[in-house]
Amino acid sequence: MRGYGRATPYLFLAPYLALFLLFVVGPAIFGLWMSLHDWDFQLPGKPFVGLQNYKDLFDSQSTTAEPFWHGMRATAIFTLASVPFLVTLPLGLAVLLNRRFPGRTFFRAVFFAPYVLGVAVVGLMFRYILDTSFGVLNAFLGLFGIGEIGWTTEQPWAFASLVGMTVWWTIGFNAIIYLAGLQDIPAEQYEAAALDGAGPLQVFRNVTMPGLRPVFTFVVTITILASANMFGQALLVTQGGPGDSTRTALMVIADTGLSQFRMGQATAMSYVLAACLAVVSLINFALLRERKP
Repeated sequence: MRGYGRATPYLFLAPYLALFLLFVVGPAIFGLWMSLHDWDFQLPGKPFVGLQNYKDLFDSQSTTAEPFWHGMRATAIFTLASVPFLVTLPLGLAVLLNRRFPGRTFFRAVFFAPYVLGVAVVGLMFRYILDTSFGVLNAFLGLFGIGEIGWTTEQPWAFASLVGMTVWWTIGFNAIIYLAGLQDIPAEQYEAAALDGAGPLQVFRNVTMPGLRPVFTFVVTITILASANMFGQALLVTQGGPGDSTRTALMVIADTGLSQFRMGQATAMSYVLAACLAVVSLINFALLRERKP
């Protein structure tokens, strides 16, 4: 590669850049173009409507505004309910699994194992576990005299079910990321804290958390984005019910675009959702970034 000179790094980047342009930038630009049209797969003409699809989302009289914002509300509730558990529980688990004890590797694998399952497998499994009539969970609770609970048909149990299954399914992923961050913290810092007589809470607050700040910021950000894009769990377990209380924004977008064939409106919804998530991510980085003394 000596003869290529300055072009060498660009040649190494070329395959990735080609795929990135083809599968990310290209579809994003095409989707933005679609959102400016009344795009119906069943019609030969796709008239240009400008920003009308976006205006309709903020017009209470339009047919798209109410279902979309109901979906955004369900998405926000699920995100606010799930993110604290998906951030703190894996952190505690990672701290425990970072200690030396017999079988540590086995337990790491056990906690990570559910994450390799597809959402279809997890959704169908929990659909049978949480079923009101013949579900395993209600049968177990019945042994203690607890009556039937509508885990998928009543609120707030429906959201509790979705949060619980998501935490069980994905806790191992965040825990592994935290573990990688914990192993990058120099052992000398813990030794110095021990010599100073610091207790476990002081060590966690003054050594572990500062060392994990970049990892913590990353975990919080990707967890918010993943929770805000929740789709499969609600589709398979609650079918968006009871009513439309767990019908998330992605479910509304998929139904609008793929069932009603109104791709222009659906892509406009997706870009509004993306803009909201971008703002939330920027706020998150601003709040959690490391500040210079």
